[in-house]
Amino acid sequence: MSPEDLAALHTAGFTTPRPWSAAEIAGLLALPGVFLVGDTRGFALGHVVLDEAELLTLVVAPAARRQGRGRALLAGFEAEARARGAGRAFLEVAADNAAARALYRLAGWSEDGRRRGYYRTPGGTQVDALLLSRPL
Repeated sequence: MSPEDLAALHTAGFTTPRPWSAAEIAGLLALPGVFLVGDTRGFALGHVVLDEAELLTLVVAPAARRQGRGRALLAGFEAEARARGAGRAFLEVAADNAAARALYRLAGWSEDGRRRGYYRTPGGTQVDALLLSRPL
């Protein structure tokens, strides 16, 4: 998938945090240690440095939601991160994203902290970011 395809999918799946542009996605994909898992129904973008992995984003196309796609993408991210030598993974998620929080909780992720008012909705409301991690 091209950065433009990925950006279109990201835009379809996110309002908070704001969707990423094709240029931002292309820039991330050009960095060492960054990897992509997924297809036109959704993708996860990850980054491994030494023995840690960060889930940069995970998005599922609206038409593909509630079909196990998020679970599969998260498992794919975790497997690729392990294959690249990561022993621990972390992410941040908007506190008001109940579906994502449930996905991560069921997959064994735990809350390590909170960034108050980290995100801003299109309407200007501030939303906390939850910091999650798990051993791989």
